[in-house]
Amino acid sequence: EIERISQVAWQNYRDHRKAPYTTPAGPGFADPEYKISDQWRDTHQRLLAAQAAHKDSKTRVLVISGSPRNENSCPGEMPKSFRLAKYAISTLESQNVEVDFLDLSRITAEYGKNIHPCKACVSTAMPLCHWPCSCYPNHSQGHSQDWMAEIYEKWVQAHGVMIVTPVHWYGLPSAMKLMVDRLVCADGGNPDPTRTHGKNAAEAKALEIDGWDYPKPLAGRAFSVVVHGDTNGVDHVRRQLSDWLVSMELIPSGASGAIGKYIGYYEPYATSHQALDKYDNLFIEVSNAAKSLSRQIEFIRSGKYQQPDKDLKDPESK
Repeated sequence: EIERISQVAWQNYRDHRKAPYTTPAGPGFADPEYKISDQWRDTHQRLLAAQAAHKDSKTRVLVISGSPRNENSCPGEMPKSFRLAKYAISTLESQNVEVDFLDLSRITAEYGKNIHPCKACVSTAMPLCHWPCSCYPNHSQGHSQDWMAEIYEKWVQAHGVMIVTPVHWYGLPSAMKLMVDRLVCADGGNPDPTRTHGKNAAEAKALEIDGWDYPKPLAGRAFSVVVHGDTNGVDHVRRQLSDWLVSMELIPSGASGAIGKYIGYYEPYATSHQALDKYDNLFIEVSNAAKSLSRQIEFIRSGKYQQPDKDLKDPESK
């Protein structure tokens, strides 16, 4: 019996059967007879439902803590990003805003929370990158329990996003960078995998050369960022996040919505939480970033915010 099971597993691996359950795409797809993953279809339908409810739903903000540190795993204490994010949440809730909290440290401390790395399909051709991502799960290679299906839905449901993150080695923490890379499909991704019949690179290249419109399903949402560090790289990461979000056509929330600060500058790591305890002004700035985001969302939803380049066409879309 074990031998029979192992042979099935080997055949699935050998034949690259990344999706064990597939059904014809059906109406609404370019090739309704092409079989697509049932798991991908489920995520796709949830995103469509979230977008359909977006206009009339209560204002919702996705607050993200970007640190991989978690008190229930090796580091033994919570990250400062978590504390600052929770403070931002209390401010947002006082503004009568619904909050969805995404704690990325769960991928280091909880079973079944994986963000698999982006495979860079975009670099072959933009239409090869599907919205939502169809690269995972890949059961033939054991790439399962991918958290991004749930995370995509959180982004679509949100009217605004607030990111609170530390600096790791002059850049984004690994957990944060994994999510950022996997959101490339929200910057021009193909919502219909039957147009490329899965991952057919030649078909994807032909579509791009014929003219691709680079859909941006997260456009029009507001954002704010709070970046903290202890030696170097704060401004670099703040700009990196802001530039990335603007590239996806999210809307900044003013100068108060883009914060970069040092906590315990060149002081011991062991006392960094005590340094944060003493930094009263940073908590005020985090609260201001949350309030600025809330106000920007209100302006956008009420029609008071007018995007100055709304009717302008980018001559070099990519």
